[in-house]
Formats: sequence, structure tokens, C-alpha cells
Amino acid sequence: LVLRANMIYGNGNAAQHSDRPYSMFMHMPGLKIMVPSSAYDMKGLLKTAIRDDDPVMSFEDVALWSSKSEIPDDEYLIPFGKADIKLSGSDCTVVAIGAMLNHAQAAAEQLARENIKIEIIDPRTLSPLDSATILESVKKTGRLVLVDCAFGRCSAASEIAAIVSEEGFWDLRAPIVRVTTQNTHIPFSPTMEKPLYPSKDKV
Repeated sequence: LVLRANMIYGNGNAAQHSDRPYSMFMHMPGLKIMVPSSAYDMKGLLKTAIRDDDPVMSFEDVALWSSKSEIPDDEYLIPFGKADIKLSGSDCTVVAIGAMLNHAQAAAEQLARENIKIEIIDPRTLSPLDSATILESVKKTGRLVLVDCAFGRCSAASEIAAIVSEEGFWDLRAPIVRVTTQNTHIPFSPTMEKPLYPSKDKV
């Protein structure tokens, strides 16, 4: 069974349509959770999900629906539990979930002009989670920033932060930072809504 859910925000849709509930389902053993960040990943992950014997939930950011990716004609599958290092760097590890990858990449371009090199990791799937790739990156950079459009409390970002705190504490040279949506009801007013979410400047 594969369930697809779309997530939309920033359009004045209020609390009923602006949630990122994948962290709730991460709490349930046996469910697999994918959060693709590109058309290429969407196709590869979805084909893997259909072939999987376990139930899979696909959380798709509507902000990415108009994005384009090069997709090969040949058959390809993207394995669950294998993160993608989008950009190599040595100063800080940034784990960005779904469409938050765009904010992380924009921040990386700005920071590069200041000679700050960040490493960007797209986890692709949250359950199973490729914690090994994240821990290896933190071992190299000594710093971790988590960018997650879900509410910060009990979020995927919180879970990743806990894993790194437990298994990679001695590799950290600075506190872990979470860039998430603020813990409040999403307002109907667009001018009040937009500042609540992660952005390039917040990253």
C-alpha cells in the first residue's frame, strides 16, 4: 500500500491545510516515510515504494510540483534509507527535508561568497533514516543545522538532533540548530503566515 499526501503552505490556507504531519507517522513502527525533493527522486522513490511489501507514505511538497529534473529513460530505483549528499562542504552539515533543500542551497551560495562551505544532505526518506551518512558528515564538519518545514516540537528535525546528540556528541563543536516552523497555529493572513516558516535568511 502506498499513500500519497500533498503538503501546501504560504498561500493563506490556514491551519487545516498547512501541516507537515510526517513526524507523527514516523512514530509508528512498520510505516515507511518518503519526502522527495525533486522529480527525479519522486520517480525513483515511488517505484521503490510500489515494490515494497510494507506500507509507504509519500509526503510531497506542493511547492515542488512545478519543478523539473532530468529523468533518464532507463529504469531506475532509489533505495529507501539512503540519503543524498547534494553539496560537499567542511564547515557545517545542513540536513534539509523536502522543499527546504531549496532554502539550504540558496543559503549555501550566499555563504560560499563568505568562504563558508556547508555540506547539504537530503535524507530522502525519514523512515528508514540514513543516520550513518548524517553522523559521518557531522564528524567531518563539527556542526549541524536541521531545516524542516514541520513544527519544531517532536519533529523529524528533533529526532535527527537526538540521534546526533546520542551518537555523535563528541564530534560536535557547536550546539545543534533547528530551523523549523514556529509552534503556533498557522494564521489565515499571508503576511502573518510567511514569517513562521524556514527561509534562506533563517538558514
